[in-house]
Amino acid sequence: MACRGACCCSSAGRLNADNARFLLLAVLIVLYMLCGAAVFSAIELPTEREAKERWEERLENFTRRHNLSRAELQHFLREYEEANVAGIRVDDIRPRWDFTGAFYFVGTVVSTIGFGMTTPATVGGKIFLIFYGLIGCAGTILFFNLFLERLITVIAYVMKSCHERQLRRKGVLPHNSRRGSGSSEVDSLAGWKPSVYYVMLILCVASLIISCCASAMYTPIEGWSYFDSLYFCFVAFSTIGFGDLVSSQNVRYESQGLYRFGNFVFILMGVCCIYSLFNVISIVIKQSINWILKKLACKCCHRCQRRLFRSRRNVVMPGNVRSRRNISIETDGVNESDTDGRRLSGEMISMKDFLASNKVSLAIMQKQLSETANGYPRQMSSNPKQNGFSGGVGALAIMNNRLAETSVDR
Repeated sequence: MACRGACCCSSAGRLNADNARFLLLAVLIVLYMLCGAAVFSAIELPTEREAKERWEERLENFTRRHNLSRAELQHFLREYEEANVAGIRVDDIRPRWDFTGAFYFVGTVVSTIGFGMTTPATVGGKIFLIFYGLIGCAGTILFFNLFLERLITVIAYVMKSCHERQLRRKGVLPHNSRRGSGSSEVDSLAGWKPSVYYVMLILCVASLIISCCASAMYTPIEGWSYFDSLYFCFVAFSTIGFGDLVSSQNVRYESQGLYRFGNFVFILMGVCCIYSLFNVISIVIKQSINWILKKLACKCCHRCQRRLFRSRRNVVMPGNVRSRRNISIETDGVNESDTDGRRLSGEMISMKDFLASNKVSLAIMQKQLSETANGYPRQMSSNPKQNGFSGGVGALAIMNNRLAETSVDR
């Protein structure tokens, strides 16, 4: 009965960390969306109301001046909206569905930008888009992941070279040292990994440089303000793609071929850099969530330990009287194990309890056997806090693995 006081702590210890992280992230995203909705509503709603009032006034004046009924004018405007969906605009713009316009459209599809200025109007086009986008988006995401893998490899290599050069300047590392010499400095350097914050800073600077250069090109050619050009760069590079500003839509440009090529290159480089930056930021968010969960778990464990101490203080075991002075590491280790304290150290252990108490050891043994069979056991850093690139799924896993490999093998 004394061990049942530890049920809360032991069950909290067995709680799936991934599920807890998922739930906390879901709550934080919902709160983030609520705050964003409140801010955007407060900023944009007055402008929307003013625009609606001006439009109603102009509509009323137009119907009165031309002696038209409100219903006839609204019917005419609905017909224009239908033509607008098909690609018809008041201003003279380039054809939407010639080969170059269609190529621009499929580029926005496979890159998941989806500006929305061009959409298929026929049933056949919509059906083809479903299958075309399914394969195209998957292939482009694979390309982004491979780009991310090589980008992180280059960044880790450069940062590691800079770190080695700094150590040589300080005299910590000999100038003629090579990996595998057996010195403690080289061994510690082999487990070195670049900080996630440095990688995030490098990607931020690269994304900012690309955006500024692209904005300098868009401002004189498209006639946008520089701020609008920066806004378009973020919306396009992040694949949000609102469609309120779209580049390369006029019929004629000065140096049209060169401009469209530059537009393609900037969008490609910007999307790749922002995609990589988003993955690094997601690692920082994951670290923050882990820190929050760790703080919550520490508070819970302290509370459970106080309850456990109070419950054990007056308990009487059959045939044994336990006090604080005769509690040993072995008995506490048994009572705090995965068997929930259902046995003492002198009891007979069953096969089920044996497997339950050794499941961690079996998992470690299986991992070691797998790494030995594959022939590349990785060196792990002694300090896990020095690297934030642990775990992950998809692009996160690619980034983590490449950082681990480049820190060991070069």
